[in-house]
Amino acid sequence: MSDQPLVECVPNFSEGRRADVVEKILAAIRGVAGVEILRSEMDADHNRAVVTFVGAPGAVAEAAVRATARAAELINLDEHQGQHPRMGATDVIPFVPLRGTSLDDCVALARTVGRRIGEELGIPVYLYEAAATRSDRVNLADVRRGEYEGLQKDIALPKRAPDFGPTRVGPAGATAVGARAPLVAYNIYLNTTDIEVAKEIARAVRFSSGGLRFVKALGLLVGGRAQVSMNLTDVTHTPLHRAFELVRSEAERYGVAVAESEIVGLTPEATLLDAAEHYLRLNRFERDQILDRRLAALDRASPVGFVERIAEATPTPAGGSVVALAGSLAAALAQMMAGLTVGRKRFVAVDQEMREILAQAHEVRAELLRLVDEDATAYQTVMGAYRLPRNTEAEVEARQAAIQQTLTEAARTQLAVAENAVKALRLLRRAAPIGNPNARPDVGVGALLAEAAARGAVLNVNVNARSLTDPDAARRLCETAEAAENEARQLAAEIVELVKTGHP
Repeated sequence: MSDQPLVECVPNFSEGRRADVVEKILAAIRGVAGVEILRSEMDADHNRAVVTFVGAPGAVAEAAVRATARAAELINLDEHQGQHPRMGATDVIPFVPLRGTSLDDCVALARTVGRRIGEELGIPVYLYEAAATRSDRVNLADVRRGEYEGLQKDIALPKRAPDFGPTRVGPAGATAVGARAPLVAYNIYLNTTDIEVAKEIARAVRFSSGGLRFVKALGLLVGGRAQVSMNLTDVTHTPLHRAFELVRSEAERYGVAVAESEIVGLTPEATLLDAAEHYLRLNRFERDQILDRRLAALDRASPVGFVERIAEATPTPAGGSVVALAGSLAAALAQMMAGLTVGRKRFVAVDQEMREILAQAHEVRAELLRLVDEDATAYQTVMGAYRLPRNTEAEVEARQAAIQQTLTEAARTQLAVAENAVKALRLLRRAAPIGNPNARPDVGVGALLAEAAARGAVLNVNVNARSLTDPDAARRLCETAEAAENEARQLAAEIVELVKTGHP
């Protein structure tokens, strides 16, 4: 999943006591290719399960719908009791932008998923946070006010009409679907059983009551202990340690203390590092001092790491990146041949030419390595264009124009791969008869790699060109690509023959 666009989904299900039920919901998520479950947690007191999974936007959307359908079959809100507010079997589905995706992408995703849940599953859906269509539904607490029981009575009222789905509530309840930035779910337990103390502290901490700007908080009784349950919606501006200190300070006013705290689900690494730096009073600490980070960077940069990323069941990196890498390896072999030749007395007659080949091969190699990442980016932009809304005629036209533009750019990226692979072949052809003969077999390997890179890239150009509505643009791309492929075939054949026979 390393270079593909990633979205995080953190659905909350109203079941925290029956592990077999939660496992069936998880199985529905696992059944979608390209989705990875990062964590799942159950809480018996809340009677709630929180699942975190990631993947490409389309795959994540499908998994969310399937999980909601399974939860509706297995969870009956008429029989549900728990400490946490809830209105649905699948109570809430937030989409969170990660790599290569934006909050706007997640808004579009939330609305698509919300419509599917409403129309296909017959479950009322309310859009919230960034996906909300009404100002009074931005805050999840406002959407969920009255919970399942209250919604049963009020859903027929105009102010409570869902964004999608029926205006009636079945035993699966209703679902809130939204888009938001990453948040940290953080609970602090107090050494008291007095829930009123927890409620007063929550009132002092949450922003809506005059507390910290990016904090939502409730006071609950969990496991016989008072708990301040918080969502920190922007830990870059309201860090974890600041929320902790305010809760601790407020608790002292009531003669109680913090017993322990917990993070529910996943949290960005920086959140914990910020707290560590604060409490340890670290001075001049650089985060690249963290050993695990340095080791992870080495793993990502290794050939094994790249091959493993290719092997994943994800759209990128894929064939386009592979052919660019093959071309860069061909250029590297040309560079190697030149490096083994320059500065040696026996090759003084060709020293200047080999230095030129060395410099040019370096440039071609760098360009092809850049195209490894650019191909993955091009794919992401094409998929982004296909995800654009098409509810009005203007939106349909804008979407089609974006699709055509991104497909053209994707084809041009692969054409650049083919053309640079041909440049590598020209350098290999120049180097083969005059360079160090000990490296001549390596030149032959480079020729085969470069030919494969050029032909594979041309294949991708032709595939993209077929989807273009401008026949002249498609023809020009294909003709240029064909010329590159023909030259690549000819040069590779000449180099291989030279390597086999030893004669230019």
